[in-house]
Amino acid sequence: MSMQDAQRRTSIPRRVLSGLHQPLPPGTVPVRPTARATPRAAVVRERAGRRLYAIDGIRLLAALMVAVHHYAGTNRVDQPGNRVWDRPVSDIMPTVFRFASYGWIGVEIFFVISGFVICMSCWGRSPRQFFVSRVIRLYPAYWFAVAFTTVVLTLLPGVWDRLRTRDVLLNVTMLQSGSGVMNVDGVYWTLWSELRFYLLFLVVVWTGLTYRKVVVFCCVWGAAAMLAPISKLPLLELVANPEGAWYFIAGLALYLMHRFGQDVLLWGILAMAWLMGQRELGIRIDEVEHVSGWRGSVLIFTVFLLAMVAIALGATDRVRGRWLVTAGALTYPLYLMHYAAGTTLINRLRDTMDARLLVVSVIAGFMLLSWLVHRFVERPVAGLLKRGLDTSFARLRNAGA
Repeated sequence: MSMQDAQRRTSIPRRVLSGLHQPLPPGTVPVRPTARATPRAAVVRERAGRRLYAIDGIRLLAALMVAVHHYAGTNRVDQPGNRVWDRPVSDIMPTVFRFASYGWIGVEIFFVISGFVICMSCWGRSPRQFFVSRVIRLYPAYWFAVAFTTVVLTLLPGVWDRLRTRDVLLNVTMLQSGSGVMNVDGVYWTLWSELRFYLLFLVVVWTGLTYRKVVVFCCVWGAAAMLAPISKLPLLELVANPEGAWYFIAGLALYLMHRFGQDVLLWGILAMAWLMGQRELGIRIDEVEHVSGWRGSVLIFTVFLLAMVAIALGATDRVRGRWLVTAGALTYPLYLMHYAAGTTLINRLRDTMDARLLVVSVIAGFMLLSWLVHRFVERPVAGLLKRGLDTSFARLRNAGA
């Protein structure tokens, strides 16, 4: 018997179900799909390779929500004699304040999108590629933002206190929260949550991403996040990140829907993420925000999740546009730079024009600055970093050999 005959006799026919390969019983003859009956898995895989322009638009929308919230919707700027407006912003522009008070939900939206995009971008990549991609994505704009904000707060004191030089230098690492050092800009707290997510997910990337491994990761991380608050174990709380875990998990489940198709298990994970997420929204309102209602917050979050489900299942595949790519590129620099520097500018310009026009003008100015940072800082520095890191890893590999 020839080798080819032996291979044909010992091979097991396989079928595709929801994008997953499963063995058929012995003796079963597989049915070849015809042109009229294209397998759903093939359609899903083809969709998984496309750029999702709609996500770029949602990212910019979330960043604008956060910016408007910081300028005109926080509890801080609604206090008498506050350093930004000098009087409650709800007295200056009550309608804007009513809507802006919900803008903080943009952060939770970022977390969900991050879970989706990270899973998508590192599928099929090695741990080294994952590490390099995160470094060149996060650090160039962040380094500029730290320097920019420090200069603004030094030249224009009165609203925010500038950190000591040694604390500013530690901020350059992006690891200041782990050392108990304050952030140069308060919005950097979200980066600490992102970094912990990357570290956990790197373990899955190292083993090789599959549908099963990502599902198991979601379940294990979710269980740890539920147990952490009552465990009284600081290390578990630090790693499990109960405040943000379920948003990232929702993003991971949505990407699995996008890549492999929907199933009951993924809907169950997403439903659990929504249930745990609405609780975290309520906790944040009670302990941090104090300006918005739970019902409105949950409604906004639910609408966003439904929009992400539509994106994951292909309902927005026809959405195209280079401007959406640019919008997505502006998001990260805009988020990093808008808060401390922007409120400082509002403090200096608040008596020069209408408050609503001032908010729009400051946001427009930071969007322009964000484009300049993306074009002349992020792209060239990311290229230099990538080449340097690739060379370093190649040297490590050759030295090991």
